[in-house]
Amino acid sequence: MASRKPGQPVRTADPATVAGRLGPSEREDTWRRLGEETFDLVVIGGGVVGAGTALDAATRGLRVALVEARDLASGTSSRSSKLFHGGLRYLEQLEFGLVREALRERELMLTRIAPHLVKPVPFLYPLTHRVWERPYTAAGLFLYDTMGGARSVPGQKHLTRAGALRMVPALKRDALIGGIRYFDAHSDDARHTMTVARTAAHYGAVVRTSTQVVGMVREADRVSGVRVRDVEDGREIEVQANAVINATGVWTDELQRLSGSRGRFRVRASKGVHIVVPRDRIVSESGLILRTEKSVLFVIPWGSHWIVGTTDTDWNLDLAHPAATKADIDYILDHVNTVLATPLTHDDIEGVYAGLRPLLAGESEETSKLSREHAVARVAPGFVAIAGGKYTTYRVMAADAVDAAAVDLPGRIQPSITDKVPLLGADGYHALVNQADQLAAKAGVHPYRVRHLLNRYGSMVHQVLALAENRPELLKPVAAAPDYLQVEVVYATSHEGALHLEDVLARRTRISIEYAHRGVDAAEQVASLMAEVLGWDDATRKREVEVYAARVQAERDSQMQPSDEAADALRSKAPEARAEIVEPVS
Repeated sequence: MASRKPGQPVRTADPATVAGRLGPSEREDTWRRLGEETFDLVVIGGGVVGAGTALDAATRGLRVALVEARDLASGTSSRSSKLFHGGLRYLEQLEFGLVREALRERELMLTRIAPHLVKPVPFLYPLTHRVWERPYTAAGLFLYDTMGGARSVPGQKHLTRAGALRMVPALKRDALIGGIRYFDAHSDDARHTMTVARTAAHYGAVVRTSTQVVGMVREADRVSGVRVRDVEDGREIEVQANAVINATGVWTDELQRLSGSRGRFRVRASKGVHIVVPRDRIVSESGLILRTEKSVLFVIPWGSHWIVGTTDTDWNLDLAHPAATKADIDYILDHVNTVLATPLTHDDIEGVYAGLRPLLAGESEETSKLSREHAVARVAPGFVAIAGGKYTTYRVMAADAVDAAAVDLPGRIQPSITDKVPLLGADGYHALVNQADQLAAKAGVHPYRVRHLLNRYGSMVHQVLALAENRPELLKPVAAAPDYLQVEVVYATSHEGALHLEDVLARRTRISIEYAHRGVDAAEQVASLMAEVLGWDDATRKREVEVYAARVQAERDSQMQPSDEAADALRSKAPEARAEIVEPVS
């Protein structure tokens, strides 16, 4: 590798040749563009709705910038149940339109938009009541299938108790009288969101993380841009735009106050906690969906793990770092153990994560009854807010947000076309799956490694492997997280916008929830790999490791607390990786 001055980033490839690349060399260019250009739209928020809005606008031919205070998917969009699903339980609430819309979106993801990232997954619905439950559930699943739930995946299949136990041997025999298998889909939410953002960049959007909105720019009574702060170094500039879209999820009300506009709707945060356990702790060929007194509990296949969740409780504390409590974890264990022959214990848990659902506030005090519909409103000239909804319908929400902003844009805008736009990595994916053995032989790795890479990067796998052409050691696994190759860390930093250790351990990979050490044992090696690309000196690398370790310890401590308040007090003590981030000024 060529010598460089301390603190100077490594240039790993000519950025002009890499579509949608979010690397160190692009970062300074995007700052310059934010200050110099006038945009049609500035989108605030790097979750899936914000990323989707940027992609929708860019593919309509609009000039768009996306700014995110922390990292892509750093909030709700990396802490979901990881499902693309129609919402089977919404049928009982008679929300047929929402279910139909979600099933259409799920189908688009599976077949056209993101087949490399979104995969079918079977679920068993255990039946526990004789006579009425099977026909009642079958009728609901029939409706689910006919609304679009069985286009590219099998329809429902009815099972006797013996058949259900063969599918899920982990169940207690007396926990069911039979079962029904149906299909939905799942995805790595953080990777999907990041890929949506990169696709937006590919089509011309300016995408910049660690860029916090700290004020609104106004001309008379209209919003005409935003003031942003680079939370890596404290610089501030004004960004000019014809319209601004607030797609900040649970932060919607805070941004509303920053704009000085009165909102048209209010967002409430509902905390959802999930646990991750090893695959061998629940012997099953499919996922599970279990009824609870409040909602449903999912047991979701996740590589060599299971994700089990979720909870559903109001959260009124730190929006950036929601904390799981011992009570949350006990709730999940108690409910799943009612049906498991061999109960799960706290010692089985490899990872825990807590996320916040941005729900539209309604009359009911129970968050599970708040609407999962979304709302979009032009709250002031030049300022649009969108909130609510669910991960699965992000693309519909994005199109609605851009449509709502159209009144503030010069000329007539084109209709949304994102139902026809594959995400980066989708084109050519199926052919590469068939060529996995040849790719593996050429790269000198096992074919299962190539299949792993294809299901994370799709046809961008060539970019990943190219980084190791002159550095074969990068094709070795991360020592403390052998599911991932070292080259994936380098690629996350050089192409996927990762700026901090937690960006890689918690979102570009899922090491933070897939290993009992929560990423701490891998931190030194991963930080060293990142340092080569970002030009970190030893002091910076050491600080990154220390900050990450403090985050993990704070999370572990919070997960032993009985209440939200106690857990939040401990979690909030951990230092921020982005040291220059500031509280919004109201």
